[in-house]
Amino acid sequence: MTELKTSSRSKLPASFPGRLTTGYEAFREGRYPSENERYKRLAAEGQKPQIMIIGCSDSRVSPEVIFDAGPGEIFVVRNVANLVPPYTPDGETHGTSAALEFGVVALAVRHIVVMGHGRCGGIAAALGNPDPLTPTDFIGRWMSVLDETAERVRCDHSIAPGLRYTALEHEAVKVSLGNLLDYPFVKARVESGALALHGAWFDVAEGELHVLDRDSGEFAVLSGTLAS
Repeated sequence: MTELKTSSRSKLPASFPGRLTTGYEAFREGRYPSENERYKRLAAEGQKPQIMIIGCSDSRVSPEVIFDAGPGEIFVVRNVANLVPPYTPDGETHGTSAALEFGVVALAVRHIVVMGHGRCGGIAAALGNPDPLTPTDFIGRWMSVLDETAERVRCDHSIAPGLRYTALEHEAVKVSLGNLLDYPFVKARVESGALALHGAWFDVAEGELHVLDRDSGEFAVLSGTLAS
């Protein structure tokens, strides 16, 4: 067996992104010393987050940044357009479903938040602006989860054309919340009161979080000093 060799001062390849190098150095010199004990505890005891967030891969909407979360506080799953696919135990590989199962069954999270956001590229593709995507691409197939919902929004003349993107971003959150309940391990915990599901939408331009009222089906800006 080849012995694993480590070096206290490994030289990075020249091609490694400089932004990551400087960011890591800042982390080691700034944040890590102040949270050293937390990291050691997490390494020894494992993670025990109470909240799981299903968000978009978009680089502008990092849940850890938006919610000012420290290491170990939230279990985050990110994919294109923050979708929860239908429950499909077909023996194929399903990354989001696997992460969902781990968060609910292994970590026993108490809350799942599906968080959409404004100006989502996946949503734009679903509404009929797929260039340069085609139905055979991964994104085209992934966004087919919203085919029926996108068609309904496109044909709803009560929605102004300029507001259809936001409307579908909201509807995508609701579709994902509905799909969550198709997973037996999610449904059982929701029905027992051990798990709560939530919807949210983040306005990138304004930095505002809108939270879904499940009774009314409407999103409202989260109240507070920063949202007032």
